[in-house]
Amino acid sequence: MSREDPHDLLAMVFARPREAVAAARALLADGSGPYESSIARQALGILHREFGDLEAAIGELRHAVRLARRSGSADRETDVLATLGIALLQSGRTRAGLSALDQAATRADGTTRARVLFRRAGARWILGRHGEALDDLRDAVPALLAARDTVWAARALTLRGHVQLALGAVQPADADFRTAQDMLGPTRQEHDSAVAVQNRGVAAFRTGDLPAALALLDEAEQRFRSLGTPMFDLVGDRCAVLLAAGLARDALEHADGGLRLLARLRGQATRRAELLLIAARAALQSGDPATAGERAGEARRLFARQHRAWWSEHARLIVLQAEHATPDAPARRTALGEAQRLAGRLAVLESPEVWQAHLLAGRIALALGRAGVAERHLARAAGVRHKGPATSRAGGWLAEALRAEAAGEPRRLLHACRAGLALLEEHRLTFGSSELHALATAQGAELVTLAQRHLLREGRPRRLLAWTERWRATSLAVPAVSPPEDGELLARLAALRQAEHLLAQARQDGAASAAALERDRSRLESRVRSATLATTGHAKGRSRGGGEGRDRDDRRTGRLLDALGGGRLAELVAVDGTLHVLLCGDGTVRRHIAGPMDRAVAEVEFARSRLRRLAYERDPDQGELHDLGARLERAVLGPVAGLLGEEAPLVVVPPSTLHTTPWGLLPSLRRRPFTVAPSAGAWLRARSAPRPDGGRIVLVRGPGVAHADREVREIARLYAQAGREASVLEAGRATAPAVLAAIDGSLLAHLAAHGTFRADSPLFSSLHLDDGPLTGYDLERLRRAPHHLVLSSCDSGQMAAVGADELLGLATALLRLGTAGIVASVVPVNDETAVPVMLGLHDGLRRGLGLAEALCRARGDDVSFIAIGAG
Repeated sequence: MSREDPHDLLAMVFARPREAVAAARALLADGSGPYESSIARQALGILHREFGDLEAAIGELRHAVRLARRSGSADRETDVLATLGIALLQSGRTRAGLSALDQAATRADGTTRARVLFRRAGARWILGRHGEALDDLRDAVPALLAARDTVWAARALTLRGHVQLALGAVQPADADFRTAQDMLGPTRQEHDSAVAVQNRGVAAFRTGDLPAALALLDEAEQRFRSLGTPMFDLVGDRCAVLLAAGLARDALEHADGGLRLLARLRGQATRRAELLLIAARAALQSGDPATAGERAGEARRLFARQHRAWWSEHARLIVLQAEHATPDAPARRTALGEAQRLAGRLAVLESPEVWQAHLLAGRIALALGRAGVAERHLARAAGVRHKGPATSRAGGWLAEALRAEAAGEPRRLLHACRAGLALLEEHRLTFGSSELHALATAQGAELVTLAQRHLLREGRPRRLLAWTERWRATSLAVPAVSPPEDGELLARLAALRQAEHLLAQARQDGAASAAALERDRSRLESRVRSATLATTGHAKGRSRGGGEGRDRDDRRTGRLLDALGGGRLAELVAVDGTLHVLLCGDGTVRRHIAGPMDRAVAEVEFARSRLRRLAYERDPDQGELHDLGARLERAVLGPVAGLLGEEAPLVVVPPSTLHTTPWGLLPSLRRRPFTVAPSAGAWLRARSAPRPDGGRIVLVRGPGVAHADREVREIARLYAQAGREASVLEAGRATAPAVLAAIDGSLLAHLAAHGTFRADSPLFSSLHLDDGPLTGYDLERLRRAPHHLVLSSCDSGQMAAVGADELLGLATALLRLGTAGIVASVVPVNDETAVPVMLGLHDGLRRGLGLAEALCRARGDDVSFIAIGAG
């Protein structure tokens, strides 16, 4: 800081905050006069206001006002008074804050007045008074530009961008953000430059480019972290992007973390209210309306005390949405009136979310049988289907579909559902992350259900199959995006393996370092996941759903029936709590009712719990296994079990929530070759996967697996007898890089390694190798997937149900890359009894049998393993 110009201290606050604290304290310690001391107190107040204790900030700023007044400088006093006004408003003392800002605006002149108007505009933006904020900025921006006050002019343009975003004007906002960033480039204002990156992320989000938004927000967070300046509005921005990407639980955890930090720092009440609102949105989207209503209610009370009408009405919207989403909650006539009035208020406030209030009012009116009222509100909500972000437009098509259903117009209903899904599918093409591909489908679930419900009423099983397939396991249909050769990501994956390896050793030894290693692992996982979420997908183009109609659906179903030949395919479909089975074969599709979906889910869990116990018994009771399987079969297949023919091969396509079913336990499947596929389309694609040249076979033995040495040695001997040499990786050579290099493009890979399934983060599910875990993220880096893969460890075929009807796990990572078939288990495996099954399987494979046929002949009494994919 220059001794000649103490004002440099204020410029240093955001550029180098740590230095600013030291310089301000040094200035006060020097016994400087009231003018210079006022600047020091103001700097400390700003630092506390933005990054620490708000009450301490107000104390410093009031002291600064008194010192400025003593100095006799009106200009100095008005500047500090404006800073105090913002702090008072952020603490929830809205009237006092606005009064201070109004006084400062009245007394100030010249450049100081322009800076005061900018700050008052910021206060009005916080309060949701967007028109008044723009009025102040119309005066402030030209004055600051004319004065060549670069940093403040850039801040004013940034603020104008945020106001325009709140009014739905995305392109002008983006232009302001870019201009501000260009202006800040030559300056040393590192904090403002980080804010500019953050704002570009917000603009990317509002234009629908979520990977770019995540990457920019990650960059901004790294910059803020290096400056030591926590930014709570960055938490809110990231949560909004996570919500749009379908990562609702991540958003809720992120918002709650921000709230805890804000409370610890005694931070701004205005930001607390905003974080509560975003947490409420996240809870609602993650299926927790009770938490959503609680958070939104608290946020609304805070907004009301802060006189923030715009924000308060948006909190009220979530309160009403949460109430309507509560299971078994009856529709209230009073709720309809509240939703209608809310829609009117949001329209006056020019909120871009007014369509959501109309959609809510339309839903409530339908539930109450008020067809005319419903039509009026749904028509208003449907108006957004031709403009705005893809997710909002899809919401407009949902409103249009509800209108058509209420009016009894099936063609219009199916057109609206098709158009909404096509929009969402095109939107998903921008994602490179398989996780985002899968999660984003949740936004289309209701559109699919509306179409399925109609086709059930019409008795159209063939078309019901086509519509179910339209939104089932769709992430596997999108061409995989190979991650770039990112050295930093590769280093993080290697570091994660090392951390996991050290953590396992520390736990085994009871070392005190286990807790620190656990934190290191979580941090590395977070960084790996963030990097992959920001991967950009293929360029936008016409989605595969864009122009589809009945003819194309019929052609697809025809191709499926032709491919089945003499076999059968059973596609299980859950609609409104009932499980239906669409049995395909002999050129037809027939629908049968299996029973209640909740009973099927309960029976699957019961069977899995019993099998977990029986897996560790040397000779499990076959009678008990048969009874358990028969009970499960009645729940998941119903009458279809008796319609499958003698031993015809079968493809089972369950909904994602039933994928963990131990299908080998079912009596009708015990002696039948069968395969389980995420979708009929995935089965067709896997069936046509080209076999690689060369026929390379790779056998891998991980550490600590009982009987794995015998298993791998005997399998290698089988292939040697057939004149085929298998590459064996074991005894310290089975490292992740070596295994990935070996299985890339192989004909067959067999991995005998312990596995871990991570329901909380499925792509961190792993196989344990000599140097640590091999995760789904590692497998996604393969250039060519192995044609066939055998995983002989426990639960290796488990996948998590996510999105609308999607799966994530080790198997999906490979199926998406082109693996034709996988043999794996969905329940615990007895390592000793698994060995003969594996030997029998490979004996069949070396003789030319397919995976499903070879497994059927090798299975014996084993019920652990299934074939996934084409088999």
